[in-house]
Amino acid sequence: MSLLETAFDAKTLIPELIGRFPVFGGLKPAELDAALANATLVHGPAGTILFDANQPCRGFPLLLEGTVRVSKSAPNGREILLYQVEPGEACLLSGGCLLGHADYTASAVAETDVRLISLPPEVFHRLLLGNELFRRFVFGMYGDRLAEVMELVEEVAFRRLDVRLAQMLVHRGPVLHTTHQKLAIDLGSVREIVSRLLRSFESRGWVKLEREQVTVVDPKSLMHLSSATD
Repeated sequence: MSLLETAFDAKTLIPELIGRFPVFGGLKPAELDAALANATLVHGPAGTILFDANQPCRGFPLLLEGTVRVSKSAPNGREILLYQVEPGEACLLSGGCLLGHADYTASAVAETDVRLISLPPEVFHRLLLGNELFRRFVFGMYGDRLAEVMELVEEVAFRRLDVRLAQMLVHRGPVLHTTHQKLAIDLGSVREIVSRLLRSFESRGWVKLEREQVTVVDPKSLMHLSSATD
C-alpha cells in the first residue's frame, strides 16, 4: 500500500482546512495562498506506512481525515505506541525533524484511510518564523504531546501491566476489535505477556476472548483491578 500525492485547488480546500485547523483562519489571504501553493494533498489506505525510522522528513502533515499511529520499534522487534494523530492535529515528530533537520526516529502507520495536507519544509519554517499564531499552534502541540509522553513513561515505568490492561479494556470496551499484538504495542509490552493476562481475565469470567476481539463481561471487576495502586 502506498501514498497518493496530488495537487489540489486551494480555494475548495481552504474551508475544510480552516475548519480542522483554525490557526490558518488567522493568516492573511495572500499568506495562506502562498503557504498552500506548493503543498500536496495526500491519500493513503489503512495500513499504509506514512513514514519510517531513518527516513528524511519531506513535510509537515496536517491530518484532515483518519487516524495515524506513531510508534517506536526496538531491534528485538518490540514496539510501543508513542501517540496517535487525529483529524485536526499535526504530527509532533515531523515538526521536530524539520526543526532539527534530522531523520525520523519512529514510524507512522495509517490506522484507517487517511487524507492530509503536507506543507513543504520551507513553508513550515517560514510560517514558524513569521507568524505568531502558527508558532503558538506548533509549540502548543509540543506541550500537549510532551504531557502525553510523560504520562506514558510514568505508566510503563511505575504501573503494573495487569492494572494498565484492565484500565484499557474498561476505557475502550465493551467490545474491542483488536489483536493481542496491538494491545501489547499500546501497553509497551509483548504479546505473550498480554495474552497470558487476557487468558487469566477470561478464566475469572471478566472477559471473553475471540479471534481479533475482546469482549468485556465483568467491567466492575476490571474497574476494581484498574484502581489498584500496588
